[in-house]
Amino acid sequence: MEYTLESLLAEEAGLRLGSFSNAAAWRLGNFVVRRARAEDLSLAVAIVRGGQRLFWHATEGTSPDNDFWLDRKIRTVLRFGHSSYYMGRKLAATGTTLEERYGASTVEYATHGGAIPIFIRGTGLVGVLAVSGLTQEEDHALAVAALASLKK
Repeated sequence: MEYTLESLLAEEAGLRLGSFSNAAAWRLGNFVVRRARAEDLSLAVAIVRGGQRLFWHATEGTSPDNDFWLDRKIRTVLRFGHSSYYMGRKLAATGTTLEERYGASTVEYATHGGAIPIFIRGTGLVGVLAVSGLTQEEDHALAVAALASLKK
């Protein structure tokens, strides 16, 4: 799929939820894990809400480096309120870097796809779903598919 800044913003708007509980985080994380097992994917997934990690899992073939990526992507979403993929595409479109534009270190933040905001309608950003291990486009698409599964 070809993503544009506009399509990524529309995607975020379309994924807003009415609520988000610990049980929903469990369902969301298990969606990602089931997909990873079914497709023999090596990835790690984390879900946070209000500073608390509600879900984490790593499939075979991952390493502690995946956790480093998860944390950096999550920080990006929490700071900027948009998916890590959107932030990367936005910076690329303006020909600048995270450091130049925001003074943010790539040691702490990552603008590669895979972390998406969890918004509750009428409340705003409450959490983040992050995936690490695939290409940035695949990480992003899997996270989106998982969050969209909660809307059904």
